[in-house]
Amino acid sequence: MLNDAHGLDHVYIACGYTDLRKGIDSLAAIVMTDFHLDPFAKGNMFLFCGRRTDRIKALLYEGDGFLLLYKRLANGKFQWPRSVQEVRELSPQQYRWLMDGLAVKQKKVIKQVKPSVI
Repeated sequence: MLNDAHGLDHVYIACGYTDLRKGIDSLAAIVMTDFHLDPFAKGNMFLFCGRRTDRIKALLYEGDGFLLLYKRLANGKFQWPRSVQEVRELSPQQYRWLMDGLAVKQKKVIKQVKPSVI
């Protein structure tokens, strides 16, 4: 489920540390008060990570209630941005990178170029 963001409108990542003992109501409150976003917006998923980077929680409102997803990696760690306490929207490519254990901001990416017409 978490490896595929197909069908989601927006994926937001909460940079920094989040206490993963928090449940649905507490995580929804963080989304509202700290990030000034609507946790009840259908199609928006919010991702949280604690100090141990081998597990994440995802909060998703489906129209009739919340879905709380929890993923713990058997081997490896997520490359979670820790520099600031903010929320960041991820592109579909960045989301795939995160789920594959890569950093959401790649240091070196091959840039696409538009060929010139001769």
